[in-house]
Amino acid sequence: MPWKESSPMDQRTLFVADHLKELFSMIELCERFGISRQTGYKWLARFRDEGPVGLLEQSRRPKSCPHQTSQAVVDAILEARDHNPRWGAKKLLAILRKRYPDRSWPARCTVCDILKREGCIAPRRRRRRPGHPGKPLTPMTAPNEIWTADFKGQFRTGDGQYCYPLTVADGFSRYILGCQGLLSPSLKGTQAVFRQLFGEFGLPRIIRTDNGAPFATCAIRRLSRLSIWWIRLGIYPELIEPSHPEQNGRHERMHRTLKAETTRPPAPTCRAQQRRFDRFLDEFNNERPHEALGQQTPATVYQPSSRRLPKRLPQIEYPLHYEIRRVSRNGGIRWNSRWVNVGTVLEEQYIGLEEIDNGLWEVYFGPLKIGRLDEQDYRIEDSRGRKRRRKVSTMSPD
Repeated sequence: MPWKESSPMDQRTLFVADHLKELFSMIELCERFGISRQTGYKWLARFRDEGPVGLLEQSRRPKSCPHQTSQAVVDAILEARDHNPRWGAKKLLAILRKRYPDRSWPARCTVCDILKREGCIAPRRRRRRPGHPGKPLTPMTAPNEIWTADFKGQFRTGDGQYCYPLTVADGFSRYILGCQGLLSPSLKGTQAVFRQLFGEFGLPRIIRTDNGAPFATCAIRRLSRLSIWWIRLGIYPELIEPSHPEQNGRHERMHRTLKAETTRPPAPTCRAQQRRFDRFLDEFNNERPHEALGQQTPATVYQPSSRRLPKRLPQIEYPLHYEIRRVSRNGGIRWNSRWVNVGTVLEEQYIGLEEIDNGLWEVYFGPLKIGRLDEQDYRIEDSRGRKRRRKVSTMSPD
C-alpha cells in the first residue's frame, strides 16, 4: 500500500474541520497538529474572513521598497541598452553618468540585475561536466596489474614536424613497454600501438591514464572509443583526477628522464627521433638500475602477462538478472517505450541495467558503472547518482 501524501493545505483544512466539530479544545487541537495557538487562530481567522481560499499560501513580497530603483532610471538604462545592445553594465553606466551627471545611478550589480530581469541578457549555457570516479586507489602489487600510459608533451623535430611520444609502462616493475613517436594523438595511431603491445606482452588488468584524448572524453563516465575497446578486452580503464599528475607519478618521473636523454636537443627527423627512443628503452629496461627496485633493472622484474590478445573481440557478458539494451546509432536506448539518451560513444554497444530500487536502475558497461537511470525523469545521471527526493509534507506555520 503506497504512503499517503499530505500537503500543508490538506493539514489546514483538517485543522479547520476538526475545530468546527468542537471535539477538541484549542490547546489540544494545536498540539495534535504541532503548531502554536497563535498560528491556529491565524488560520481560523483567515477561514472566517475569506473561506477556503484563505487557507492558501499568500505572497510574502513586501508592498513597498524604499531603496528600489526608480522607474525613470530603469527606463534610461534600458534605452541606452537598446542603442548599444552589446554593451555591458560598466559601459552603460559610464555613458549615462556623462549624459546625466545630476542623477544618482545604481551600482553595476544592480544594472546587471535590471538587464537580466528585462530579458536583455541571455543566460549562458552551462557546459556539461562529466563525473569522475575520484582518485585511483588500486595498488601496483604485481607485473601487468596496472599499466600506465600517457603522451609526453609534443615537440618539433629538426625538420619542423611535430612528434607526439606515446609511452606505456608497467607500474610495478617500471618496465617501459613502448615509446612510439606519433604524428598526432589520434585514436587510430594509439590503438595500433596498444594492439602491438598487447600482442607482444599480453593484456594487463588495468590501464591508468589521464583525462586527455584519446584516453577519455566528455561523454558519460568519460568513456572514449579507446577505453571501450579496452573494456571489451577485459581491461579496466582507470583515470587519475584532472590536474593531478602526481597520481600517475611513476610515469611522470619516467617522462622526466626520457625528456632529458632523448629530446634535448630534438633529432633532425621523426625517424631519427624514434631511433633515440628505441635506444633509451633498451638502456632503461636492461642496463639502468632502478632505485625503487633495489638497484635491479626493470627487465629482471617484469614478465609478460598470461592473458593473451584474442583473435576476435569478445562481447560483454552480464549477470542473468540484468536488463540488457543495445545502444542505437543515435546514442539512445528504449526504456518503457521512452527514449533515453546514453551517448553516441556507446553506439551499437550493449549495456546492462540492474534494479536497485523501485524505478531506480544502475547502468553498467561491462564492469564499469556508468550512471543511474531514474524512471521519474528517464535520464541517466552521473555514476555517483543523484539522491532521490521524496516529499515530506508538513503543516507550515506561516
